[in-house]
Amino acid sequence: MGDRPRYSVVGPVFNEEALIEAFCERVRAVMEGLGEPWELVLVDDGSTDATPAILDRLEADDPEHVVVLHFSRNFGHQLAITAGMDHARGDAVVVIDTDLQDPPEVIPDLIAKWREGYDVVYGVRTEREGETWFKLFTADLFYKLIQMLTEITIPMEAGDFRLLDRQVIEVMRRMRERHRFVRAMVAWVGFRQIGVPYRRRARAAGETKYPFRKMFRLALDAITGFSLVPLKLSLLLGTFAVVAALLRLLFGRREERESTTVSLFLGGIQLWMLGILGEYVGRIYDEARGRPLYIIRERRA
Repeated sequence: MGDRPRYSVVGPVFNEEALIEAFCERVRAVMEGLGEPWELVLVDDGSTDATPAILDRLEADDPEHVVVLHFSRNFGHQLAITAGMDHARGDAVVVIDTDLQDPPEVIPDLIAKWREGYDVVYGVRTEREGETWFKLFTADLFYKLIQMLTEITIPMEAGDFRLLDRQVIEVMRRMRERHRFVRAMVAWVGFRQIGVPYRRRARAAGETKYPFRKMFRLALDAITGFSLVPLKLSLLLGTFAVVAALLRLLFGRREERESTTVSLFLGGIQLWMLGILGEYVGRIYDEARGRPLYIIRERRA
């Protein structure tokens, strides 16, 4: 690599053999038009198709601008973003998915706001092509749940497509929790933030990397990472269950007192509370082990 770049573009990659070359071409066209030094940091998140070989060729063809990091296995989208930010050298770092749903042509709009003095510039999706009503409904529910249960405010319709100032990147690099929800972490750090509207495209090829199961896990990470409300809720429900059971034992009919309803109710509440506690304890255990967030198998540059 040559001199330190002015801009870094970070792209997490997982099994994108059909789109990664087109993505790089469009990013190159946009960044060359800015007339300032830039780099493209591509993080291969343990791809199992032809993606790793394509990435190596793209890096060999343009070593001045393209940096490729190969994970030793699949660590997940949020950790791929983290690795990209850890290795990005630019004064401004743009995080963008490589499936071309977020158009690289919007990057100059983000940079324009950064030049105005904003530290975080996030993309706001005014349209979301190709997404089902179920995906839109669950996404809306997800954001409302986060707003209700946590003390942070994540802008509605904002994903991971955003620009971060170097100062923000340095703060993010000091936040090493394992269960990460990057957009919530960015909201938590503060600084001057503003949104830029854009139209999100439908996926041109390949399959979504965020099925419902992963979205649910991401929501769980966000809630347990930024809120103690579930723990407080479990205490409240436990108290309610005990009071209800006592009232039934004291004032209920004999056949009701002898039924299994009370024990089943109390048992269900207890299992629920244990499950909530287990989520928090499991995260404490993960942090206590002190394992690296990710492992890079190869970096040639």
